[in-house]
Amino acid sequence: MFDKLKQLGKDTAIYGVSTMVGRFLNFLLIPVFTNIFAPAEYGIIQIVYAFIAIVYIFYIYGMDSAFLKFAAFKDIGDEKDNFSTPYISVFATSLIFSFIIFFYKDAIAANLGIPDEYHYLIYLAGAVIFLDVNGAIPFLLLRLNREAKKFSLFKILNICTNLILNLFLILVMKLGIEAILFSNIIASLVSLILLLPTIYRNFRLKFHTKLFKRLMKFGLPYLPAGLAVMVVQVIDVPILEKLTDLKTIGIYKANYKLGIFMMLFVNMFQYAWQPFFLQNAKEENAKEMFSKVLTYFTLVGSIILVGLSLFISDAATIQISGYSLIGSWYWSGLSIVPIILLAYLINGLYVIFSAGIYIEEKSLYAPLITGIGAVTNVVANFVLIPVLNIYGAALATLAAYLVMALGYYFVTQKFYKINYEMDKIFKIFAGVTLAGFGYYLFESGNIYISLLIKTLIFIGFIFYLYFIAVNRDEIKSIKQKLKETKN
Repeated sequence: MFDKLKQLGKDTAIYGVSTMVGRFLNFLLIPVFTNIFAPAEYGIIQIVYAFIAIVYIFYIYGMDSAFLKFAAFKDIGDEKDNFSTPYISVFATSLIFSFIIFFYKDAIAANLGIPDEYHYLIYLAGAVIFLDVNGAIPFLLLRLNREAKKFSLFKILNICTNLILNLFLILVMKLGIEAILFSNIIASLVSLILLLPTIYRNFRLKFHTKLFKRLMKFGLPYLPAGLAVMVVQVIDVPILEKLTDLKTIGIYKANYKLGIFMMLFVNMFQYAWQPFFLQNAKEENAKEMFSKVLTYFTLVGSIILVGLSLFISDAATIQISGYSLIGSWYWSGLSIVPIILLAYLINGLYVIFSAGIYIEEKSLYAPLITGIGAVTNVVANFVLIPVLNIYGAALATLAAYLVMALGYYFVTQKFYKINYEMDKIFKIFAGVTLAGFGYYLFESGNIYISLLIKTLIFIGFIFYLYFIAVNRDEIKSIKQKLKETKN
């Protein structure tokens, strides 16, 4: 079991380094955007990307999840069948969807609340979706084949291209917010070109009808499920647009993006987790391994949550040559960051609990659970935003992720019961709560005293985890096994 967990950790590290490097490079654009573009302009681009995120779900219609499932087990057809059939399907439908977007550009933009002079951004959005969706299946194949280094390299090159083009188009060419989409299009095109050898090696101009029917049967429930998940992630933007204004959207999303560090942790874990549980589901001790995964994921995630929540506002407002992590226009929203960090951590639990859905082929429950999460989010946004403004939107996101995580937990326990170490999980979250109360209880207006208090709270939290929340003997055993492996 230890060797299996070690392999998961190794793959997570490879995906993690590339994801963290790539996302960090991309994150460098946030100071550029927020120090140059006014909140209202930044709000427009956030509406466009919310549109991209939601429409992408229709473009892929669950074929990504279905590909992972059937390409892993190969119950029907050979390797080329399992790649070519979903790839041909996605390519054909993406052409149709893109023509629809281009034809109804003005109507779409008007309904999104985008000013008339920016309607052309919908053309660019359609191009981004088309390129990204046609790279989805090849990227998944790299993950499934555990070609983590190649996957990571391509992702980093994509983000580097995007970063360099944004800096050039905005700072040198002096373009407006359209530069963000132009850069995205070219970066996505670069990724697709890099994936061509993978596509060529695995492609066969043949459509396996029987496999396609099974793919659709398994994958289509993930369309409403994926749509619901995406609604949870981005519906706050159009709702904020209806209830407030573009400036508020800009401030909210700029601070929301500071949750990237927890999102990175969850994403890099997810890249390794899905192939891991699919390939090890039939192992005798699989459920015991999966239980340990939840415990250690929560442990590491809690450290990230508490550390960032304590120090993120100090880091975000440091000014160097007149520039800060986010522009001073956006500082009023910094208090939402801990809420977003916690929401991403809960989303990680949802990712872990999803294993049972895949393994037992209970995908019909996915749209039900995520649909309830989406409804929770929409209702909470409409109820809380008029009262709490952007804090209401952040709390609505947290509530939705919590509902979905609990839903997946109860369903998977019914069909694929795992004895999770709930006592340890409870102790970890109790420590997080104590750290939060400690900060608000001893918060000081003096910046130096405040930093000292935050540091002491963080150190105290680490000691709490070591002496109370986790099994020290187990940690010592893991350290010993790591030493033996190195030797």
